[in-house]
Amino acid sequence: MKTYLSYTVTDVHQGLTVEAYLKQVLNYSGRTIQKLTRKKGILLNKKNAFLQKNVNSGDVLKILSLEDTTFGVEPEQGPIEILYEDNYLIVLNKPSGLLVHPTGQTSHGTLSNHLAYHYQQHGTVCTIRPIHRLDRETSGCVLFAKDRRTQTYLEKLLKEGKIKRTYHAVVIGIIDPPNGTINLPIGTHPAKPNRRAVTEAGDPAITHYHEICTSSEVSLLELALETGRTHQIRVHLSYLGHPIVGDRMYGKRSDLISGQALHAVSLSFPHPFEQRVISLEAPYPSSYLRVLKAYSLVSEHNDH
Repeated sequence: MKTYLSYTVTDVHQGLTVEAYLKQVLNYSGRTIQKLTRKKGILLNKKNAFLQKNVNSGDVLKILSLEDTTFGVEPEQGPIEILYEDNYLIVLNKPSGLLVHPTGQTSHGTLSNHLAYHYQQHGTVCTIRPIHRLDRETSGCVLFAKDRRTQTYLEKLLKEGKIKRTYHAVVIGIIDPPNGTINLPIGTHPAKPNRRAVTEAGDPAITHYHEICTSSEVSLLELALETGRTHQIRVHLSYLGHPIVGDRMYGKRSDLISGQALHAVSLSFPHPFEQRVISLEAPYPSSYLRVLKAYSLVSEHNDH
């Protein structure tokens, strides 16, 4: 049996074409609209709708619900920590050491495989749609959409800089000045294609930082991204001479932590379909707390 989602046009949107209403009001992508058109899945007042027809106040649009038929990854049992979940999206606290999503030779043991298992156990078939990613050894907040429409909307928010991502990093040395912006382009490393580097030919990359506290050897920094280049925070801090503790690629390994001491501590964004802002914090993992304690960084930041 086909399921339809029903929407009543308000005065504000009177005069839009059906296509414009779907894109601007309901956040459907062009590709999804094409798919709905092929399936005759767009009804205007109970009749097949023409995309260029104008809508009037009080008109009822019914849109065929395109149910997911696959997870997109193989479900695998594994722990997940849910920071927030509703019918449209889910935010997880990713542990260090896991990829967000299968890539290259790795198809198993990722956060997405574990999330697919979580959905499966709850009787839901839902394609795994990460909106952004974290490096394997970075922990913290990761946002996933549960359907195509939410994915389109959240990707648009990300592109517009409306998804605020905040990171905490323990770096070698005392950064000077203690607050600032790093505006240096990042591209592929000329000699090592799996790495990134500050290079004139790179893409624009902007990182804002703020010193939370210091010890004699290290600093705890809060960072916010204006752009989302691969390894951006790690490359920028290393270039300034303050690599992240434990970053084997851009600094050196540490006995205190298996990866780098970088944690996506908070995430804030407007809800796609409800008039509210979602603000979340991910508690530090035990390995991160171990680094903070080893360097005697202030105790009030140990309970995140």
